[in-house]
This record gives sequence, structure tokens and C-alpha cells, in this order.
Amino acid sequence: MKLLFAKGPSLNTRLLVALLVSISMLVIDYRSERLDRLRSLLSVFTYPLQSLASLPVDFYQTVSGTVISFVELQKENRRLKEAQFVNDAKLLKFAALEKENTRLRMLLENSFQLGEQVLVAELVSVKLAPYEHTVVVNKGSRFGVHPEQPVLDANGIVGQVVRALPSSSEVMLITDPDHAVPVQVNRNGLRTIAFGTGQPNRLHLPFLANNADIVPGDLLVTSGLGGVFPAGYPVAVVDKFEARPDKSFANIYATPKAELDKSREFLIVWSHSTPVVLGEQGKAPAEPEAKEAEHVAP
Repeated sequence: MKLLFAKGPSLNTRLLVALLVSISMLVIDYRSERLDRLRSLLSVFTYPLQSLASLPVDFYQTVSGTVISFVELQKENRRLKEAQFVNDAKLLKFAALEKENTRLRMLLENSFQLGEQVLVAELVSVKLAPYEHTVVVNKGSRFGVHPEQPVLDANGIVGQVVRALPSSSEVMLITDPDHAVPVQVNRNGLRTIAFGTGQPNRLHLPFLANNADIVPGDLLVTSGLGGVFPAGYPVAVVDKFEARPDKSFANIYATPKAELDKSREFLIVWSHSTPVVLGEQGKAPAEPEAKEAEHVAP
């Protein structure tokens, strides 16, 4: 039976006893290994309590770490996307520069093969109306350019200068309906005239008889007649020969060798002019009234 006013040891006494027991156990544990088994046994019962007590802290750390990782991953993902966008733009620029470098190398090699005095000009604008095939380049009279100068690219005849302004020139393409080029078949020397058709990449040879010695695949080069285009430059390749028994002349078409719709750099040729003093490429002469300007010579 439980006593109503039963009294045990006082709290101070209990605290003192607990301290003495604790100190004794610490001393024993420090000096011997007798309490290892007891510690292992107690750990079995206290481990769930420790895990339960540390559960809120572990949960907070896990959630916090997950959120921080997600934010950092978002930042890194955004940074990588921006870097990839910049690198893609640089790659496109490098690809364009590589193609431009290839074109310039081809022009440079061609200028050495020509043996003429030439000037490199870049395309500024294009006019490809049905009855007008002309382009504008960035070199004009202050560089010594004048009308009727032949213009080439790395593959063949492009056209001729029809108007020279101080800083630019207008070039009529060989496909213009008003343009004609004296040519000859490179295989046998047969001479004729190639006219522009108004169609991109097509020339017409209307003055050859039905029995003319010309077949598809023949290369047409400038004959040098007329005094505008020096002899021997590639003009076009015959791609169609159609004899017309009811007509005096055959129906012959050719494809220009020059890449008229792709080229961005051209060679303006001086074939009969006196060589001029060479200067720094792309720099205007000091005296604006001077007609002669810097040229690029092979």
C-alpha cells in the first residue's frame, strides 16, 4: 500500500549520488574496459532515441541541401546555355571567315595565274531585275577603275564595269540581256559571241550554224576580240546544243563558269593600262584628284 506522505531522499542527496556514480563510471571507463559491454548494451536502447532526436535536423539539412543544389543547377544550366549560345555564334563566324578565306585564296591564286594587274573589290549590292543584271562593288574611280574594265572571280568572267563612281563601280554581269562577250571554243578555236539571256547562270550563242563543231561540255574562253576582255579567260561551258534544220543557226546555251550568284569578291583587271604605283591595300590615295590609285598586282 502506497503511503500518502511517504518521503524519499532529498533532491540534493539524489544529485550528489548521481554525480558520485557518474564520476565513478567515468574513472572506471577511463582506467579499464569493464564498461564497454555495458555501453554497447545501452547504445542499442539509446540509438533509436538519438535518431529520433536528430531527425528534424537531418530533415532540415537534407531539404536545405536539395534546394541549394537545385538553385545552383539552375544557375549553372543558365550559364552553360549562354556559353553555348555565344560559342555557336563564334562557330558560325569562324565558318564564315573560313569560307571567306578560301574565296580570297582562290582569288589570289587566280590573280597570279592571270599575269595581269588586278584589284580586289567586294560586293556591295545586287540588281537582278529580269532585264538588268548588275552588281555594285566597293572600288571606284579613286582606285583607278574605269568603264569597260573586265571583272572576274576565281572561276571565270563575271562582266565588265559600266559605271565608275569615286567610291564604287557598277558591273554589268555577262547574263545581262544587253551584254555580249566574244568567245571561242577552247577545244578547236571556233569563234562566236555569247549573249546574256536575262536568266541567272545562262548564256546564248545564237550565231553558230547547225553543223558547227561544238558539243555540250565544251569550254568557252574569251577570244580577245573587241579589246575589252583579254584572251583566254574562262567564260562558260556549253550545256545545250540543239540543231534546227528549219533555221540557219543552231540553238546553243551555256552556263557561266563564274559563280555570279555566290561570289562576294571580284577581280577588276587592267589589261592594257600602264602599271601604277602600288600602295597600301584598301587605303585611299592622299591626293583626291589623282586618278591613279593603289592596285593589287600579282
